[in-house]
Amino acid sequence: MKKPFQKSRIPEQNAFVVKELVAPYFDKNWHFHPEYQLFWVKKGRGTRFVGDDMRAFKENDLVFTGPNLPHLWRNDLEYFEKGSPLETQGIVVYFPEDFIGGDLMAKEEFEELKVLLEKAAMGLEVMGRTNQEVRPLLEALVQKKGLGRIIGLLEILQRLARSTEISPIVNAGYMNTNKESEKDRMSKVYAFVMDHFQRSVKLEEVADLINMSSSSFSRYFKSRMNKSFSDFLSEVRIGHACKLLQRENMNISEISYECGFHTLSNFNKQFKERMKMTPMNYKKDFLQRYG
Repeated sequence: MKKPFQKSRIPEQNAFVVKELVAPYFDKNWHFHPEYQLFWVKKGRGTRFVGDDMRAFKENDLVFTGPNLPHLWRNDLEYFEKGSPLETQGIVVYFPEDFIGGDLMAKEEFEELKVLLEKAAMGLEVMGRTNQEVRPLLEALVQKKGLGRIIGLLEILQRLARSTEISPIVNAGYMNTNKESEKDRMSKVYAFVMDHFQRSVKLEEVADLINMSSSSFSRYFKSRMNKSFSDFLSEVRIGHACKLLQRENMNISEISYECGFHTLSNFNKQFKERMKMTPMNYKKDFLQRYG
């Protein structure tokens, strides 16, 4: 894929950028950029989209993504309600592909870092003890200046490079075939689905949103996401159902309706297909693990 031309998020005078984020909600636009990104969710909950993967996120979600890998941390609906007291917090690091420089990266000493950066093309979720160790290093990185900041980032990357607690996020073979000009188009689709999945959503209305025919939109979406639009919509609904099964004292029928399913039988069928267990068994399993 030809790399999109866009202005870097990193000022010319800086080697990389680290920011502490505090806002009512995270950036709600699906996007991608030419920099590597390390993002720690300090506070906030919602649904995380990376490449063709979708799953819930919560506090201490820590993800490392490579250049031009599409992503979105979309907060739950209550974060967008007028007068909501909820807020999000996070720390994000951006650094360019040539952060080290081609000559140095070719040296033996940088081999483990080179391997890590190659793996980041699939997106990496950081878990376990590594997650716990990297979080305070990110806190400290925000306060560092000059050469100390460079050394701080290299220390974090070394921890990631040597960790066995890192898992790829996107499915093998995924490629970002989206063009820079399509960011707004796909962002509209994501936003619409996240705002309306609790009701009946017709393919035609989503296609109309981005001025495409239904058949053209179906082909377009599948070529970008490695899945059909109906499968994507079902994933969003099942993901929301999992959150309700974990957090709310609702019966299965109420949850089915709340997530946009027409019938309880269809909800049970699709839930079991995706989660490999019934909604009731999922709830029992979650309570046994975390209750």
